[in-house]
Amino acid sequence: MVPRRSALSNYRAGVFSLWLLLGLASCQSASQLDPKAPKEAYKFTEMDIRSERHLSTVHVPVSISINDVQRQINAQVNGLIYEDNDPNDNNGDKFLTKVWKRGTILVSAQDSLFQFVVPLRIWVRAGVSVLGFTQYKETEFELDLRFKSKFDLDPDWSVHTQTQPDGYGWVRRPTISVIGLNIPITNLVSRMIDKNLGTITQAIDQQIRKNVDLKTPVLRAWNLLREPYLISEAYRTYLQVVPKRVLITPLRFDGSVIRSTIGIEGFTLTTTGNKPDVRPAVSLPDLTVVNQVKDDFRIGLLSEVSYPEAARLAAENFVGKTFPLTGGYSITLTSIDLYGQNENLIIKAGLSGTIKGDIYLRGRPYYDPKTQTISLQNLAYDLDTRNILQRSASWLLQGTFAKTLQEQLTFPVGSQITDVQKQLQARLHNNAIAKGVVINGRIDHIQPDQVYLTSTGMLAVVNATGRIDVKVDGLQ
Repeated sequence: MVPRRSALSNYRAGVFSLWLLLGLASCQSASQLDPKAPKEAYKFTEMDIRSERHLSTVHVPVSISINDVQRQINAQVNGLIYEDNDPNDNNGDKFLTKVWKRGTILVSAQDSLFQFVVPLRIWVRAGVSVLGFTQYKETEFELDLRFKSKFDLDPDWSVHTQTQPDGYGWVRRPTISVIGLNIPITNLVSRMIDKNLGTITQAIDQQIRKNVDLKTPVLRAWNLLREPYLISEAYRTYLQVVPKRVLITPLRFDGSVIRSTIGIEGFTLTTTGNKPDVRPAVSLPDLTVVNQVKDDFRIGLLSEVSYPEAARLAAENFVGKTFPLTGGYSITLTSIDLYGQNENLIIKAGLSGTIKGDIYLRGRPYYDPKTQTISLQNLAYDLDTRNILQRSASWLLQGTFAKTLQEQLTFPVGSQITDVQKQLQARLHNNAIAKGVVINGRIDHIQPDQVYLTSTGMLAVVNATGRIDVKVDGLQ
């Protein structure tokens, strides 16, 4: 017969069994993870990324009619263009003169030289010796001077001409009155003109350099080019040119038209959001003469996904999803957060199940042109997370959780890039941006660049290459 236990013995046995069950339950509860979070860090700001765009060249073929050149020169060169008020200069020649423009300067071109016919009215006060006495007599006459001139632009945008005389024709010959008689002095004046032609051509060159102003209209066009240009209202995307250098090919003559090509080198990029604030430039870079200007261009199309938006997209696909793993283990993703550490995207994943707590993974984002998404490559557990898992949940390291995230965690940006590309192409077709200034172009190729991480999000950069021509007709 087995003796009955006392009430105290039964109580002790019950307490022992309860502690045993609690101990077993404790051994079977989920491990709590608390790895150190990787430090948030960024190499680039959004402006850094934009300034890294490859140098582009805007190809500007320019055609200017000779009539426009003639109109501009006549608008700028007027009135008195030369005077000599000293009778004692030129070895005491006793010759004073003033020269005015009389009518329209005629311009033509041949063999890379401009030819000018300059109608002049000339006043002369000359010292005439009569019986040993010098008397000063005045006269006025008219003639057409002919010049040949080579036209150049200096690096500071000033007009530089090298003018040479090419003869002249009398319209009204000079005479002076001596003792009531009109005495022709054509030969005397001809000698004086021949003697002073070099001085006159120098004066013409100085007047052209002083009065023909190209810098002002070019600076106006420069600032027009720098002005941000809306290409997509839906995405508030602006095309912006940041010019750095201006190139020009030598002038060439084609019938009654002068032709050249201007190249504007700079950074061409797209920006999203509010219209960029661009202050007008007050000066131009030096002009560089080259034999040829490239006619290709490159535009960086930037598509940004903010970290909160990326986390929201990821949460829609993964939060609440359970991942069964080998060995009877399983985890459920309870939360997800994203931020950057230099070139890597950091994923903070909250877990429940066999283990619980937060873990951190890192992977490098890239733009996948096949899927038109920002995807991840080389996704792996962060070092501190890996060390903790090695001790408490090595089965997670050997499972497919990280691989599944890498394959399925993507962020679509293709539709935005495609829409911006379509908008840009539409705006590159026969688009008159100002009087006499028309843009035409095409996009030939789209080439992925890379994904940059900034403090606000991921920026996928895709380079669009092709050709842009800005046609300038005439001098407006």
